Amino acid sequence: MVSKNENHNRLNAFFKEEYHSLKKYVTSKIEDAAHRDAGDVVQDVAFKLFSRADSLSPIDNVAGYVYNAIRNAVVDLMRTRKKHVGFEDEMEMKLVAFTEVLYGVSANSYSGEMQKNLKSAIANLKPHYRDVVIAIDFEGYTYTALSQETSIPTGTLMSRRHRALSILYKTLQTKNLN
Repeated sequence: MVSKNENHNRLNAFFKEEYHSLKKYVTSKIEDAAHRDAGDVVQDVAFKLFSRADSLSPIDNVAGYVYNAIRNAVVDLMRTRKKHVGFEDEMEMKLVAFTEVLYGVSANSYSGEMQKNLKSAIANLKPHYRDVVIAIDFEGYTYTALSQETSIPTGTLMSRRHRALSILYKTLQTKNLN
């Protein structure tokens, strides 16, 4: 007779030992891994399995059970994925949105020249300013995630982005006056 918590304990032990292997498995199965986080997929599956572990019959082959659940989650994810937007198109949309943030008006009022000037101004920023702007405004990082990845405090990242936006604004104002 299997106790009610045995499935939970087996799953817990398996996820503790195999978490990194599970993430690698998910990464290998997701075609556009740059846009998806394998850890999120593994955690979603783990949450679902743990939430119903006590209502299941005993799980004899935990590895097979978990990998099958993850494979199904990946298949579901791939079926529901959005239409893939090309990298250039995505960056262009983000550039327009960033211009809106910088100027506070709608995108249709910007000329191609303005967007060209903005690209140039971003490229001319000091690397530590440029990196924060690109990561936050174009790559979709949060300050917390970027802080964890770079080991730079969140407040420093916020300050650098604020300074970068100020520099960009002044640079673009100067170009527009000329």
